[in-house]
Amino acid sequence: MSSSSTYRNPVLNADWSDPDVVRVGDDFYLTASSFGRAPGLPLLHSRNLVDWTLLGHALDRLEPAETFAAPRHDCGVWAPSIRHHDDRLWIFWGDPDQGIFQVNAPDAQGPWTRPHLVKAGKGLIDPCPLWDEETGEAYLVHAWARSRSGIKNRLTGHRMRPDGTGLLDDGKVIVDADRIPGWFTLEGPKLYRHDGWFWILAPAGSVETGWQGAFRSRDFFGPYEERIVLEQKDTDVNGPHQGGWVRTAAGEDWFLHFQQRGAYGRVVHLQPMRWDPDGWPVLGDDGAPVTEHRRPALPPSAGTPATDDDFPGGRFGPQWSWTANPRGGWTVPHTGDGLRLACVRSADAHDPRRLPNVLTQRLPGTPCAVEVELRLDSDEPGARAGLVVLGDAFSWIGLQRGADGAVHLVHRFGETVAEAERDAAHARLAPGGRARLRIEIGPHARCRFHADTGDGFRPSGQVFAATPWRWVGALLGLFAVAPTGEQAAPTGEPAAGTADSTGFRITAL
Repeated sequence: MSSSSTYRNPVLNADWSDPDVVRVGDDFYLTASSFGRAPGLPLLHSRNLVDWTLLGHALDRLEPAETFAAPRHDCGVWAPSIRHHDDRLWIFWGDPDQGIFQVNAPDAQGPWTRPHLVKAGKGLIDPCPLWDEETGEAYLVHAWARSRSGIKNRLTGHRMRPDGTGLLDDGKVIVDADRIPGWFTLEGPKLYRHDGWFWILAPAGSVETGWQGAFRSRDFFGPYEERIVLEQKDTDVNGPHQGGWVRTAAGEDWFLHFQQRGAYGRVVHLQPMRWDPDGWPVLGDDGAPVTEHRRPALPPSAGTPATDDDFPGGRFGPQWSWTANPRGGWTVPHTGDGLRLACVRSADAHDPRRLPNVLTQRLPGTPCAVEVELRLDSDEPGARAGLVVLGDAFSWIGLQRGADGAVHLVHRFGETVAEAERDAAHARLAPGGRARLRIEIGPHARCRFHADTGDGFRPSGQVFAATPWRWVGALLGLFAVAPTGEQAAPTGEPAAGTADSTGFRITAL
């Protein structure tokens, strides 16, 4: 265990993918990829780089709205960069299907501008701006997604308008890693100015097994020389990858990056950083990730991103995001505590991976138990609500109104290639339409489901191994839905009742 003078990695043990960080005075702000979820672009705050709290989000909805009306789990907001310039916070990100966007605000509380398209195009990802305080010029660097553009393993640089609204040239390849022996999948660049050099900190070698590189040049457009500055070596931190450098007010240098951990997604590590006699950065313990290290010389503080929620006044906290742009009527206002979800009619009621109205948060990276109390208030056969572990495969436990008029406890799952759910356990009656639901998540994201329908918690079904999507870790979610079909109203008709969730808790095991 860490002491009061040390910390242990990861400092953010959940899927805060592709992190970037900036200091403003005594405050540090971190953002991360949010892909197709809304709200997106999470904003975390810290005073010491170790303890973080979630403030909210910089992006209310993804645009264009109709594109993200349905789940697009691996699309949307990829690898943002956060910077402070001209007394404003700026966040740039790449949407691999549309191009490079930015939003900005006077401070972390906003208001944030609507997304502005800086550069249109397919496969433009991982952008990072730089305002050169010495010359007044502005630059932007980005990587490429081969799946959309046919291009990868290179970085393109532009001169940028100082107001961040557009680019001043057609761009030039400033690093072509095909020309560097052994390098592949170069991506995630972060751009800095230091000691008379232009610096690009960028990972390569793939997220599972790669390394963190550093590039420097006296001229923004190159040529750049390179060095590997962080790699796994003999540690258990595979592919230390993609993050941001930050300097404290006292002059200490630190680097935050992610580690890919399967269903847990991309957890965030903090590495000490120094400069060698030749002026190159050295990360971690001489280029290897640290497990435990002296804390930054910053005032002590405490905090973790919120997980629990009593849903006061029917509202949910900033730890939650929908799996697509939300529409009116998904939540029902009321005066008490508890989240009241409408049983939205959907032709995809059988597959929560396709539902836009799943309210999600990140799967914790340590063994834990998740509990929530659920009540179903719907008379329509097939209406259901539940607690789901959502990924490329899914499993959920909850309540469903049966054709017999009774409410049943049901437990369902869907394999990666399955087009519809299957029963994971036999249904049983849920008196009063209520149940307390529990998922115990053990090592390797192995999930055991339980339910209490009035006679204590009883196990349900087999162990389910949570799975990620391609880029996104598994999610915890709450949902309510009603089927469409010959015996039910079509999609778009008024909701078929409601479901109340109360007392959402995550506790360590």
